Amino acid sequence: MLYQVVKFTATSLAHAMCRPHISGAAHVPRTGPAILAANHLSVLDSFLLPALLPRPVTFVAKNEYFSGNPVSSWFMRLGNSLPIDRESAHAAQAMLDAATEVLERGDLFGIHPEGTRSPDGRLYRGKIGVAWLALRTGAPVLPVALSGTEKVLPVGAKVPRPARIGIKIGAPMTFEGSHTNARDRRRVTDEIMAAIQRLSGQEYVPAYAASVKAASGGDTTASNGSGANGSGSNGSGANGSAAGQAGEAASKIAASDPADGARG
Repeated sequence: MLYQVVKFTATSLAHAMCRPHISGAAHVPRTGPAILAANHLSVLDSFLLPALLPRPVTFVAKNEYFSGNPVSSWFMRLGNSLPIDRESAHAAQAMLDAATEVLERGDLFGIHPEGTRSPDGRLYRGKIGVAWLALRTGAPVLPVALSGTEKVLPVGAKVPRPARIGIKIGAPMTFEGSHTNARDRRRVTDEIMAAIQRLSGQEYVPAYAASVKAASGGDTTASNGSGANGSGSNGSGANGSAAGQAGEAASKIAASDPADGARG
């Protein structure tokens, strides 16, 4: 009963603020597990998807979202997100265990394969946690393209503002391979990111967003970044600077995959 009240409130709020345009909702199965793999433009991404889809969607989010900005904390709790301690040495495994439990009980799990919000509106290389989950559980992956969400709660803003958003959901993807095989994990992740890119139209960058942020000093905006739809020049990117990192723990699974770089 409580969930239904929260869901009604969250859905009403999301529709009032965002006037969403949703396409491909029919691809979301009525029952059974599925992984929603979405691009990442705003801290509110993992709130808006659960609010606007008919079935509950569980995301993981870093602990700071629950104890820092009261607005983001409220949205995370409304969105049924699971807090994760990214400083823990076991954070990656804890995230994967939690996600596996969600999928094995037949529910929907949401993940941002980029691992952190885009610093400039472009689409960055995916971390392999999403492939690990897909191959480990056999759950289908639904690629998701979000647009306009960075305008609802821009970086540094304390209060959400009205802005129209778009959600495109692609057809289910299933994969062959082993979750213990590094090549399979990389291949599957790249296929998922390519599907997201086709839906979003974003310019693709074959580098990790976190590495780009670190190299540029963190919360900076690329001077020539294109917008979320892949267009634009000499302007700031769709998201400007970015600090939030929902699903960041998934990146640590790359420690066991030479193709994804060194530990951390």
